[in-house]
Amino acid sequence: MAQMSGNNSPQVQEAIRRRATELFLRNGAVEGHDAANWYQAEAEILRESAGTPVRRAIVVNVQGVVYTGEYECTTADGYTPGEWKPGDPVPVRLAGDKLYLRRPNGRELRTTIVKRIG
Repeated sequence: MAQMSGNNSPQVQEAIRRRATELFLRNGAVEGHDAANWYQAEAEILRESAGTPVRRAIVVNVQGVVYTGEYECTTADGYTPGEWKPGDPVPVRLAGDKLYLRRPNGRELRTTIVKRIG
């Protein structure tokens, strides 16, 4: 994989790595484009993390109730969109206005419920 420019936190480095992998897969898993995928991923992640805070959310259906939970990138422990595919089973835990989603790596993504339908 290409080397990163700058001095980014481990969370940012992991987000860039995940995005580069997504780009690799999305572009047909064609070998030989590591640097291009990496630099594009780095640019996207750094652009997203700069300036105005972006509201991030995830939507899950829990026994017929659809929850929208917002999360902060800074506390998401490296979570990046795409860890789950539509239809994947996602273990969840509800606690007050919080929705915790068990990630494939065993860690939890903590969200604040901002919408509930059903």
